[in-house]
Amino acid sequence: MANPCRKLLFNIYMGFYCSIIMPKMCICSQFSMSSTDPFNKDPRAFPIATNGEPFPWNKLRLPSMIIPLHYDLLVHPNLTSLDFVGFEKIEVLVRDATQFIILHSKDLEVMNVILQSEEDLRYRKPGKKLNVLSYPAHQQIALLVPEKLMADLRYSVAINFQAKLANGFEGFYRSTYRTRGGKTRIIAVTDFEPTEARMAFPCFDEPLFKANFSIKIRRESGHIALSNMPKVKTIELEGGLLEDHFETTVKMSTYLVAYIVCDFNSVSGTTSSGVKVSVYASPDKWSQTHYALEASLKLLDFYENYFDINYPLPKLDLIAIPDFESGAMENWGLITYEETSLLFDTKTSSASDQLWVTKVIAHELAHQWFGNLVTMEWWNDIWLNEGFATYMELISVNATYPELQSDDAFLDVCFAVIKKDSLNSSRPISNQAETPTQIAEMFDAVSYNKGACILNMLKDFLNEEKFHKGIIYYLKRFSYGNAKNDDLWSSLSNSCLGDFTSGEFCYSDSKMTSNTVTRLPGENVEVKEMMTTWTQQKGIALVVVTREGRSLRLQQERFLSGVFKEDPEWRALQERYLWHIPLTYSTSSSNVIHRHVLKSRTDTLELSENTSWVKFNVDSNGYYIVHYEGHGWDQLITQLNQNHTLLRPKDRLGLIHDAFQLVSAGRLTLDKALDLTRYLQHEASIPALLKGLEYLELFYHMMDRKNVSDVTENLKHYILRYFKPVIDTQSWSDKGSVWDRMLRSTILKLACYLNHAPCIQKATELFSQWMESSGKLNIPSDVLKVVYSVGAQTTVGWNYLLEQYGLSMSGAEKKKILYALSTSKHQEKLMKLIELGMEGEVIKTQELSLLLYAIARNPKGQQLSWNFLRENWTHLLKKFDLGSYAMRMIISGTTSHFSSKDELQEVKLFFESLKAQGLHLDIFQIILETISKNIKWLEKNLPTLRTWLLVSS
Repeated sequence: MANPCRKLLFNIYMGFYCSIIMPKMCICSQFSMSSTDPFNKDPRAFPIATNGEPFPWNKLRLPSMIIPLHYDLLVHPNLTSLDFVGFEKIEVLVRDATQFIILHSKDLEVMNVILQSEEDLRYRKPGKKLNVLSYPAHQQIALLVPEKLMADLRYSVAINFQAKLANGFEGFYRSTYRTRGGKTRIIAVTDFEPTEARMAFPCFDEPLFKANFSIKIRRESGHIALSNMPKVKTIELEGGLLEDHFETTVKMSTYLVAYIVCDFNSVSGTTSSGVKVSVYASPDKWSQTHYALEASLKLLDFYENYFDINYPLPKLDLIAIPDFESGAMENWGLITYEETSLLFDTKTSSASDQLWVTKVIAHELAHQWFGNLVTMEWWNDIWLNEGFATYMELISVNATYPELQSDDAFLDVCFAVIKKDSLNSSRPISNQAETPTQIAEMFDAVSYNKGACILNMLKDFLNEEKFHKGIIYYLKRFSYGNAKNDDLWSSLSNSCLGDFTSGEFCYSDSKMTSNTVTRLPGENVEVKEMMTTWTQQKGIALVVVTREGRSLRLQQERFLSGVFKEDPEWRALQERYLWHIPLTYSTSSSNVIHRHVLKSRTDTLELSENTSWVKFNVDSNGYYIVHYEGHGWDQLITQLNQNHTLLRPKDRLGLIHDAFQLVSAGRLTLDKALDLTRYLQHEASIPALLKGLEYLELFYHMMDRKNVSDVTENLKHYILRYFKPVIDTQSWSDKGSVWDRMLRSTILKLACYLNHAPCIQKATELFSQWMESSGKLNIPSDVLKVVYSVGAQTTVGWNYLLEQYGLSMSGAEKKKILYALSTSKHQEKLMKLIELGMEGEVIKTQELSLLLYAIARNPKGQQLSWNFLRENWTHLLKKFDLGSYAMRMIISGTTSHFSSKDELQEVKLFFESLKAQGLHLDIFQIILETISKNIKWLEKNLPTLRTWLLVSS
């Protein structure tokens, strides 16, 4: 699932980037939970069902004495009454004798349950009606059987059920869209990950309980039905209804089941291996589906070749859903997307929009193998799905769309999570999660971004060939099954030169003979031993390098942002943290990449020759931060100023990132980090240029929100003067490479925000022409956000943009308009936007989290959004689940930019009031720590920033 992403989203709205088939495992061996019959225990130890009787199971996880084999599911949604009825037959295997069956069920009315044994089915006996107990706190129902179910026998459970179509974004829910003619249409769509299949049909809703699904959907003739598999036939029923029957699925987890009833149109193509790929959208947006089809065909061909495993299904559908909370969801054979994550409008989609759409498609297609074919055993290892899918974006997009230069964007994936992982409130990649809320919180930057970054680090350490062989082995060995961390490490360790059986770690010959790599002897490091240090403990390592002549003294610590070495708590927060760090480094003397594994707290390396500087973490492939004690930073800054091209572009980018992170930990002074950016006037690498600009812009917005007018004014003048050559050479067009275009979007947006007169003049001119053309003028897509933002500063322009927002059929354009509207300096306009987002008609409710985030960054909106969150908490909980991505983003977006003690106290009191109500999220502590860090940063660095700007002016 693409979260950013609940998927972690590549935040276009804010302009950020914010197998050999083994025999199938014995089905019995996959389940190891206790099967003791709880009726033999003290009944007082068990909860009470809704009817007052004892409920026979007291755990959140389902018992293992019964496992599903096959679901025969019939669903009929009524798009007029907005409800649905369903009927299912679940074939189960009894592993241990029992007198009950526990299933997941949430907000479903179970009307009738019939149990049939194999004998009943053989002789067509009617079966036995079962009593049903419900325990909503665990989202479980118990089916009580009159006689014990016998071990090693199969039974069939037939269940009739009904419910309302959900009003949110989970389970089986309703979505609406407005046609170009202004009519509202309703569709029914599913979204089950991680724990919402139970909202659509009673089931064994855990990833380990894989089964086959035969699905039938009833619909009216004006709609179509889609599901995971191709349709095999349609039956006409009385009253004009149609019933579509779909092929039986492969063995899969419940969260991957999907079905949709809609009136969409599609465009189709076929891969080189014969898989039919179709992209669906509402009729008025059909013209925006063609790029997604092209990308999907290319990427699916790439993955089949790369994984050496054919896509397992005969078809693949991708569909743009009007109401969708996350970026996308990887349902096997029927991938659902938020519209801006799939549709591409040639008139209004920018270069960053194209990169985003391509990456999300690549992410979800990677899931068809990582996640769908091989699924984690439990949600504590969701990173095996999401980290791999995020990593495969890098590999696949580089191979299929090299012109998008996505490799240069990958470092931002790592930099984004380092900001969170450097807080004490972070968590390990593999983390305990039991409740649905805890599971939902696992879909975060740690699972996605950090997971991808440690995989990239491991690939760099092993080499591409060995890593590639290892993941192929992993996928083939665990196909249609479940896996855990150790299974991955074992697969990567055992892929030595094609030998999957030795269990011994080695390097390929090509690695050992490379003249660009040097290794110290005895470094055949065990993969599991190394990688466990990255998945089982939270945080990120800091490598401190002290040079004395040709000796390099190395020391590793836990990097903590906002906690200084002199703070009393610093030492305690360092205890028990130790990583096996695959270090790389280069020097001024040669192009050789040196490698060393730092397994101890301290170590020493000897350089073979004199050198003017040493740079660790070559190309920033390692997930760690480097600090150069003594004169190390001065030597690197000198080199950047003399001839920055002697350092690799990614090394320059990494230096800028590390320097400013070290400032936040009190290990480097702010003026030293700012001095590092002075060479940027000569920088030809746009990613490095944008990284330096990003920090300066961050400081400007921080000062602007704090109303530190002297610093704000001086920083504004410095940016406009220092980057004037770059600003002045920008054309208001869509010409150039992807990075040329992204630089143009970023720097013109900042220049206009800083009231740079030529920028304001040009944007105003284009906006006026656009209004005069009644919105028909095609403004270059890369400058649309800039033009709209300038136009939104007048009442006439703001009102016109809001009107055009309602009329636009382009999701990419709507995002740009909404951002522009959120930059207004008038609070009543900002409040109107929030109200429209809550109503969900003009502005979809799914946009509310991004909208509040944007408004909170506006100095005129920061208090407004915070007050709104507190005053409307109950209403927000009715729209979004507590642990959902949207709710977490709303909470974080409205609070994490605060930087005063009074604001910290307000937020702390609010969170304490929620905890008193039994509501708790891990993000509460992250936000409190972030605000504390902001306060500390200002106290320590504001005087330095003020002085540095005065000296630089």
